[in-house]
Amino acid sequence: MKKNIGLWMLLLIGTSVSAQAQKAIKEFESWPKGTSPAEIGKRVADRFVVTPHTNFGRPTPPKVITYAETCAWYGALKFAKESNNKELLLQLAKRFEPFFGEKASMIPVPDHVDYCVFGAVPLELYKQTKEKRYLEMGQSIADKQWGPPEGKRVVPESHVFYSKGLTWQTRMWIDDMFMINALQTQAYRATGEKKYLDRAAKEMVVYLDSLQKTNGLFYHAPDVPFFWGRGNGWMAAGMTEILTSLPKNHPERARIMKGYQTMMASLLKYQTESGMWRQLVDVPASWEESSGTGMFAYAMVTGVKNGWLPQKTYAPAARKAWLALVSKIDANAEISDVCEGTNKKNDLQYYLDRKRITGDMHGQAPVLWTAAAFLQ
Repeated sequence: MKKNIGLWMLLLIGTSVSAQAQKAIKEFESWPKGTSPAEIGKRVADRFVVTPHTNFGRPTPPKVITYAETCAWYGALKFAKESNNKELLLQLAKRFEPFFGEKASMIPVPDHVDYCVFGAVPLELYKQTKEKRYLEMGQSIADKQWGPPEGKRVVPESHVFYSKGLTWQTRMWIDDMFMINALQTQAYRATGEKKYLDRAAKEMVVYLDSLQKTNGLFYHAPDVPFFWGRGNGWMAAGMTEILTSLPKNHPERARIMKGYQTMMASLLKYQTESGMWRQLVDVPASWEESSGTGMFAYAMVTGVKNGWLPQKTYAPAARKAWLALVSKIDANAEISDVCEGTNKKNDLQYYLDRKRITGDMHGQAPVLWTAAAFLQ
C-alpha cells in the first residue's frame, strides 16, 4: 500500500510540475485557428514528403542531396518524433530507402560541411528506428569529417585547421556552425560517445571567438562585415543544437551559452514590428526574410523551454515570430520571402539584392524545427 501511495505521490508531483511548466509558457498555447505548431508542422512535413529532391531552385534535379533538403528532412523527422506521427516517420524512411540501392550515388561525398550535414538524417532515423544501417552511414560521415584532409577540396588551410584538432573542412563561414554541429551532435546522441560533442564544442568556440561582434551578431565571414539574416540564423540554430546536448559540466558550455545569450539579447532589439527579422539584420532598408526568422524562432523557443532565456522577455518574441512566419505560408504549405542560396561576398548590395523564393527548403526547414521545438 505504501508503495502505491508513493507512486501516486510521484505521479501527482510530476503532473503538478508538468502543469506548472505548461502554465508558465502560456504564450506557447492558445493559437489562432490554423496556426498551431501541430497543424503547421504537419502541413509543411506532408509537403516535404511529396516534394521531389530539390536543386536550389533550378529546374534540373540535383546530382546529390542538397544541404537545404537535408535540413528540411531532419526537421520533418524531429516533427514526426515530437508529434508521435508514426505514419510520417514511415514516409520519411521510405524516401530515404533508395540511398541504400539505386540512388546511392546521391549521397554527398563527405568532403565539405554542406555535404557532411546529410549524415544528421540517417542518424535521426537510427535514433527513431534503431536500424543499425542508418547508424553506420551517419557515423561514418561524422568520423570522415574529422579525418585527415583528403580529396579535391583540400587547401593549405585545411592542414592548419586539422593540426589544431578542428575539422579540415573549417572555412570560417557562420553557416558552418549548423552544418557541423547538427552532424556531430547527432552522432553523440546516437552513440553516446563524448568525442563528438567535444569536437563540435571546440569548433563552435573558435567560430564564436572569431566572428561574434560586440553587438552579439556575426559577420558572415571575417572578410564579409555584414550581419546576414540566415547566416546568423545558422549560427543561432547551431548553438541551440549543441546546447541541448552539452552537459552542464562541459568545459565549453559556459562560453557557448554566453555567445548564445548575447546573440538572443541582440536579436530582440532587431525584431521588426511584424515579428520578422530582416535579410540584413541591422539594416532597416532590407526586406523581412523568412528563413532567418524561422531559425531565430527555433533558438528562442528552445531557449525558453530549457530555461536558458527568461520566459517573460523571450516567449512573447518567439510567439510573435512564429505567427509572422505562419503568415508567410501559402495554400501549398510553402513559405514565401526566403532568401535564395547565398555565398559570401564583401558587397552590401549583393545581400540586399538576393532573390526572394517561395517554397525553398532553406525556409521550409526551420519551420519544421520550430514546430517540433514547441511540441517537445
